Amino acid sequence: MPQQLRIDVRLPDGHWAGDVTRSNPSAVLRIEQHMPLGRGRGTARCWSDQSLNDTVQAHDGIDDLTPLDEGHFNVNISAGGGGFLRPLVDLGVVPRTPFEVRDGWVEWTVEGSTEQMRELMARFRSDETPYRLLSTRSTGSRLLTPRQREVFEVASREGYWDVPRRITLTELATLLGVAKSTLSNQLQRIESAVFSTFTDDIRRLSG
Repeated sequence: MPQQLRIDVRLPDGHWAGDVTRSNPSAVLRIEQHMPLGRGRGTARCWSDQSLNDTVQAHDGIDDLTPLDEGHFNVNISAGGGGFLRPLVDLGVVPRTPFEVRDGWVEWTVEGSTEQMRELMARFRSDETPYRLLSTRSTGSRLLTPRQREVFEVASREGYWDVPRRITLTELATLLGVAKSTLSNQLQRIESAVFSTFTDDIRRLSG
């Protein structure tokens, strides 16, 4: 059955993102897009809440940096300059983007079979790569039923969860062609499912 892991991994010395954030421990470096190229090279679109351009540009693992707007920048990563660690590459596991790096630790969300996830952690242990398992869950079952997904999409599009709310429960029920009491029950089930699934993320981002 597919599993999803959220895991903190200590990036090794020489990895550009690890070195840069260790030099700026209060900074948040977000990798928004990452494209691996041949011969261990790659490109990435990044953002930081602090100016890291000079430190990034000076790193041996970066061929060049292109500043963009509002804290964004693109980098070309040289061979061996950094990227996904060998266990991820060997197992064909690609972390979801965006992901963030803080003080040398990267938080990755990865998904694969139970065997792949076990092997991934075993490889980190055998390589003596420090890591912290933050959460794990099965992804074999749907978060929402097809009908709940339909209601969720319409409610989101019409601004039911916006602040201030752009559509009332009565108006949404009319739009969906259901009784107000039925819709209220459906929305409660949707909210409960989403809240239960993302409780760990809510705590982490609100700490």
